[in-house]
Amino acid sequence: MQSLALIGNWPVPTAAVAVVRADGTVAGTRGPTAHRFPLASVTKPLAAYAALVAYEEGAVELDEPAGPDGATVRHLLAHTSGLAFDEHRTVAAPGTRRLYSNAGFEVLGDHIAKATDIPFAEYLRQAVLEPLGMTSTTLDGSPAKDGVSTVDDLVRFAAEVQAPRLLDPRTVLEAMSVVHPGLSGVLPGYGHQKPNDWGLGFEIRDSKSPHWTGVSSSPRTFGHFGQSGTFLWVDPDARAACVALTDRAFGPWAVEAWPPFTDAVLAELRAAAG
Repeated sequence: MQSLALIGNWPVPTAAVAVVRADGTVAGTRGPTAHRFPLASVTKPLAAYAALVAYEEGAVELDEPAGPDGATVRHLLAHTSGLAFDEHRTVAAPGTRRLYSNAGFEVLGDHIAKATDIPFAEYLRQAVLEPLGMTSTTLDGSPAKDGVSTVDDLVRFAAEVQAPRLLDPRTVLEAMSVVHPGLSGVLPGYGHQKPNDWGLGFEIRDSKSPHWTGVSSSPRTFGHFGQSGTFLWVDPDARAACVALTDRAFGPWAVEAWPPFTDAVLAELRAAAG
């Protein structure tokens, strides 16, 4: 894909990208796809997927109590538990505000570890990474932000999300559907969004502006970006996903570079589809 060459213009030391079609085939790659990069918050979709495996295995229920009083596993996954961003303190009643929370994912990891009697990093490995052949991916700390992976591994994950084998497709559909519609909140790096829609561990684009995906990205696009200069989006309308990993922290460069890159990728996919 010629559009992937645009990463050569990104002001980053190292970048690798891939586009994965809905049937699991790789439409194109660019850069060192076997290089391990810190994922930052792109860790969260992996952790969420493990949580959904735990749900399907019967280890947890989405609406069982977890975290602050009145909160559930579902609240933690959807950033509506009321926990603060990076502190284990409650700042809102569950279900009333969209408060993006690393602490919420850490509480979620602890909850699943207790329910399964398996450390969360090991549960993630057994439930998601090993079955998908993601041998270069590790979680060395917080399930909110301490994953390390490669584009090659995330291609496998992007293929799984589009054509699930580890989960019932209905569960994945629920994960990409809005939880607590209409809640506003801050999208880190992009300011206040009304509404600030999220599913179960995945951010949903809807009509957010500004946004880290493209102007031409469909409202159904879902995914995550990370403060380490990383992103993963899945656009069901385009029947494709894109992974980008870099080694420069998110900042104005990414705000400027990512949307036109995504628009170029989508335009090339549309042209190829005729």
